[in-house]
Amino acid sequence: MNKKVIVAASFLFAGLFFVSTSSAQDYKTALGVRFSSSAAMVNNSISIKQFINKTTAIEGLFSFGDPLAFGALAELHKPFSASGLQYYYGGGAYLGFVKTYNPNHLKNEVDPNFGAMGVLGLDYKFSNVPLNISLDWKPELNIVSDINFEPAAIGFTARFTFGK
Repeated sequence: MNKKVIVAASFLFAGLFFVSTSSAQDYKTALGVRFSSSAAMVNNSISIKQFINKTTAIEGLFSFGDPLAFGALAELHKPFSASGLQYYYGGGAYLGFVKTYNPNHLKNEVDPNFGAMGVLGLDYKFSNVPLNISLDWKPELNIVSDINFEPAAIGFTARFTFGK
C-alpha cells in the first residue's frame, strides 16, 4: 500500500469537511461512462447516478470485459461555495467475475469475487449544459474469493444529466 496515496487522501478527506457550503445538487439522474486508472474490480464502466434526496445519491456501476463486475455505492453529497461543484463520499459493494486458467482441468474458468468499496470525489454540473463530470478515488477491498486491497483506483466520469 502506497503511504503517499493514503496520506494525500486523508488530507483531502479531512479538508473537505471544513469547507463552507451553500446549495444542493443541480440534477436528479445522470447516465454516462467512468474511466479508471487502475486494475480495480469495477474499473472502466457505465455509471448511473440517482439522487434519492438533496444530499444522498445511489450510483450503479457496470464494468464489462474481464472482469465483468456490478457495483453499487451510496454517496453523501456536500456542496462547495462555487455553483455546481460538490464533494461526495460513501461506500458500497460489488460482485465481479474474473476469467482464470485452470491448469489441472486445462480450461478457462470464471471465479466470482465479492467486496467492499469506498468513494471520495468531486462532482461538477455545468450550468447551461446537461453534463456532469466527476473525479474520484474509489479503493476496493476484495473479500471473496481472494482477499486483496486496491488503493489506487482513481476515476473520471462524464454523464448526461436529467431532471432537477
